[in-house]
Amino acid sequence: MTHRLTFAYIVEPPEYQIFACTLLASIRLQFGDDVGAVGYCPEHRMDELHPAVFKAHEMMGAEIRPMRTRGMWDSEYPHGNKIIAAMQPRDSEFSAFVDSDVLFLRPNSPENLIRQGHVSASVAASKTWSGEEIWPPIYGAFDMPLPVERVEYMRRPVGPVMPYYSAGLVVFPENGRLRFPDIWHETAQRIDRIDTLDNRRPYLDQMSLPVAIARAGLRWNELPEEQHFIMGGRLRGEPLPEDREVFTVHYRHNGVLKDSGLLGTARAMLQEKTGVPFVRRLTEGNVRKARREQA
Repeated sequence: MTHRLTFAYIVEPPEYQIFACTLLASIRLQFGDDVGAVGYCPEHRMDELHPAVFKAHEMMGAEIRPMRTRGMWDSEYPHGNKIIAAMQPRDSEFSAFVDSDVLFLRPNSPENLIRQGHVSASVAASKTWSGEEIWPPIYGAFDMPLPVERVEYMRRPVGPVMPYYSAGLVVFPENGRLRFPDIWHETAQRIDRIDTLDNRRPYLDQMSLPVAIARAGLRWNELPEEQHFIMGGRLRGEPLPEDREVFTVHYRHNGVLKDSGLLGTARAMLQEKTGVPFVRRLTEGNVRKARREQA
């Protein structure tokens, strides 16, 4: 079945396998069954996944697929697994890589995320680890001019800056002679080899994103903050704004969810789609039952 949009995300032990199940429940609740959903685990870690994670994906009509991550970078770069997941083949018009620590909170539509000829992403929350001096050597490595567009960071605005986007939600078309994520990977590899460039890791995925979009002959479609509301940082402990409809939150870890009052919401989503608020209970109850029967 060809989907209009397929969500791709990381399913990896220990915590991302659990986050992924809650993410999947939110996808099914807010987008329905018409979108695809595929979780990706490094192939050498598939045997470490909890059985309940497979059960949850089966119940919610999604797959967990292995992906080769070893040897995909000059040296080990686990943070780059999102690019590897985006690269995997899918039968879909558009794909959306989404970080596992994301929740969709309101009924949504693919049409709010996709745009033909564009890669959709939100402006990054900030870039405190460097200034604008990183961009000339990055674009220069590809003999590309600096873009004329400018953006404002989502959380720490410092005035107009070069395009710099979050890699926590990246939506791209699957058509074209070369797939965008393949260009993203190759771009990131080349930037990773600029020895004079500081802080390449762990920021390689985001510093390579605007360059890869331009190299792919695409344009960037800036998602509004309501479609990718980045929590934590200076906003930690604050509730969501009441004057806006926030569709999507990027919470980073459960402590942020708890502080914002959304932890119960996340568990309720999982409960609605699987019958349990904690995913491990899908199989642990069966194990306890079997042990009682054997006694």
